Amino acid sequence: MTHAPPLEPGLVDTHQHFWWIGRHDYPWLDHAPAIHRDYGLEDLRSVLGDITATVLVQASPTVAETRTLIDLAGVSGGLVRGVVGWVDLAAHDAGVAIADLAAHGIVKGVRPMLGFIEDPRWILRDDVRPALDALARHGLRLDVPARPRHLLLLPELAQRHPTLAMVIDHGAKPAIARGEFEPWARDIALVARETRMYCKLSGLATEAKVDWDDDDLRPYVDHLLECFGAGRLMWGSDWPVVDLAGGMSRWREAALRLVPASLQRAIMRETAVAFYGL
Repeated sequence: MTHAPPLEPGLVDTHQHFWWIGRHDYPWLDHAPAIHRDYGLEDLRSVLGDITATVLVQASPTVAETRTLIDLAGVSGGLVRGVVGWVDLAAHDAGVAIADLAAHGIVKGVRPMLGFIEDPRWILRDDVRPALDALARHGLRLDVPARPRHLLLLPELAQRHPTLAMVIDHGAKPAIARGEFEPWARDIALVARETRMYCKLSGLATEAKVDWDDDDLRPYVDHLLECFGAGRLMWGSDWPVVDLAGGMSRWREAALRLVPASLQRAIMRETAVAFYGL
């Protein structure tokens, strides 16, 4: 077994992707021509700046993608420290697939693509429950790509699975471009208060208007800071999707301005290391 080198000082990016257009399993990219191309390790290295470790997250609901991400993590020289893959959580043999993934130390969790599932209560279905229990049993985490419509369901999810570590991706994607703060703010505060879920400070720039500035994002960032605190909030780039909103460096620099200096080490590094076991 090959062990990764020690984790270097620097920022930890908890949410980045790779994809390969020729595989034809990214239909959502058809609506994003600006990023409708292949993205791989060398593309990532060119935009890292002071990021020294990443968590690589699936962008396609396929086993093939997850296997490819595991392989890429293995040749990243210690840059990719964790993989969040995909499993069909409703499949009768999901537990077997989860056990197989857990055998790869680089796999830290899985993510169902809730935003593309019509039924908002899908994650609470009886046929999904055994797979979520298996995740907890194997020490894996659940990335929850919630939308605002899912938020009021999350306390029930957390109550059903008290030992499953969960993190909400992208702050549940508030409609920043439309200036909508409520009911998102009220609902995510309830989730933070009633559950032990973590949250990613990621994906906000792409929910804002194209010419966003710090003031557009500040109310949402401040609210997430107030709700989750530095101990349950972790930064992510959502690269290369963030290229639709000015790119990796623009969002990283904005986050460093918006997050108080006293909290930056936790949010930009330590919370991720603890949550994902990096």
